[in-house]
Amino acid sequence: MKVVLKNLTKKFPSRDRKSHTDVIAVNDFNFEIPDGKLIGLLGPSGCGKSTALNLISGLLKPTEGRIFFGDEDVTDLPPENRGIGLVFQNYALYPHLNVKQNILFPLQNLKGKDKLSKSEMLEKVTEAAKLVQIDDLMERKPRELSGGQQQRVAIARALVKRPKVLLLDEPLSNLDARLRIQTREEIRRIQQETGITTIFVTHDQEEAMSISDRIVVMKEGEIQQIGEPQEVYDSPANLFVARFLGTPPINVFEGQVQGGTLIIGEDTVMHIGGVADRQVYVGIRPEGFVLKEDGGFRCRLDRVEVMGRDISVVCTNTASVNPTVRAILSTDHKISLNAGRKEEGTFVSFSLISRKVFLFDKETQKRICFGEKSL
Repeated sequence: MKVVLKNLTKKFPSRDRKSHTDVIAVNDFNFEIPDGKLIGLLGPSGCGKSTALNLISGLLKPTEGRIFFGDEDVTDLPPENRGIGLVFQNYALYPHLNVKQNILFPLQNLKGKDKLSKSEMLEKVTEAAKLVQIDDLMERKPRELSGGQQQRVAIARALVKRPKVLLLDEPLSNLDARLRIQTREEIRRIQQETGITTIFVTHDQEEAMSISDRIVVMKEGEIQQIGEPQEVYDSPANLFVARFLGTPPINVFEGQVQGGTLIIGEDTVMHIGGVADRQVYVGIRPEGFVLKEDGGFRCRLDRVEVMGRDISVVCTNTASVNPTVRAILSTDHKISLNAGRKEEGTFVSFSLISRKVFLFDKETQKRICFGEKSL
């Protein structure tokens, strides 16, 4: 089921007695979610992603704009008539019902032409339980389940009616790190098997990038960028997107373009083309550094962290906006600092991988495209 959002806006009255300005949680949201795709709504707390999900579900009514499921305008339909499945962060299972009864509950409320016989309901419950691999837990109560198992029950309950659209609101936040990875892989498998259009809300960029067909990065109720995860990572539209995506985060420096070269601090680091002289922010991904004795970019070495599959070189630079600069190198590089201890006055030199370097306007923080050549 294709979902289309047109000029979707949600305003809440201000709680500040001195100010009567409305709080805009979602501002002029325009987006088409293709049929059968998994879309990640991504952004920091308070960016409006959960509000957008609640508007799509019908739990909130928009101040402006329309919502379409396929060609049907569902803006004024109540949630129960939209054909959605909802999974919340806190599972919301009925503690007095066992797994089978929890999954069965939505089917028991069907009326009219949608009403099912008891055998049909049990068949659908069994099918949903097998899909999320909990069919051997049907007689257990929620308190007898692990967090991951409870989340699977919640997903099965949302899927049992075969919804047109599946909505997941931070469904992995209550799980530990290992369970989060396992469960997000299960969500992706289930979505691909069922082909249900799915919207996944999260503040965790790794979650969104690992399972989404496309991501929508939000800030203060507005869309910052939409695209495939790798595309957004490799080509951020602005400084906010560049800083929000990536682990470890992107390194940001104050720099300037002068006479066709990029200067960071006192170092001329790259030849660039097509950019007039100006002050800029420079973003360099941690994997964008190449250790090189005569490299054009120098940093004061602080420590070396051996991570197993790679080495993290932590250093400082007076032009850095971040407290430290972090470069990720392969273990083929040998950097000795007396077992990682800091030696005053020790410097490392790098050349830069041009496709991992981004320029941003100092005022608007929008990305500046350029032709480049690393020194």
